[in-house]
Amino acid sequence: MFWKAAGGALLIFCLRIIDVSMGTVRTAMIVRGMRKWAALIGFVEVTIWLLAVGQVMANLDTVWNILGYSGGFAAGTLLGMWIEGRLAIGDAHISIVSMTKGPEISDRVRRAGFGATVLRAEGQSGPVYLVNVVAARKQVADVVRLVNEVDATAFLTVEDARRVMRGWRQLAK
Repeated sequence: MFWKAAGGALLIFCLRIIDVSMGTVRTAMIVRGMRKWAALIGFVEVTIWLLAVGQVMANLDTVWNILGYSGGFAAGTLLGMWIEGRLAIGDAHISIVSMTKGPEISDRVRRAGFGATVLRAEGQSGPVYLVNVVAARKQVADVVRLVNEVDATAFLTVEDARRVMRGWRQLAK
């Protein structure tokens, strides 16, 4: 009896890990406009969810099934976030503010094959340079490394770019 209950709870746990992690990836694809992939993943995701919730509802008297369901949700959330981070689908906008080294940063970034736009701007303490770069999310760490080599004190922000049209972009490696 114990092994049957444990096996059922483990099955529910595994199903939830799969469907919740798929849901996280699906949401990321929706945000990035990948509608067809999001729909396909959603179809599989909800099918797996129905299997899991059906097992729980058929055996509500077994607390282990409920714990398996809840634990699978938590573990699936973590796994989904990890998968999405590894996939790094889409593009990012990197904004760099440097007190004095904007031209050097933009030159270094360009020599590495990325596009860069440098502007003179006014910061809280006076004149600064603002360098804008758009890169594949997988390449953000490379751009940040280049910037830090030139100016370790530069202020950087990284945001997801929902849509990028035209301009200079290095293809993701």
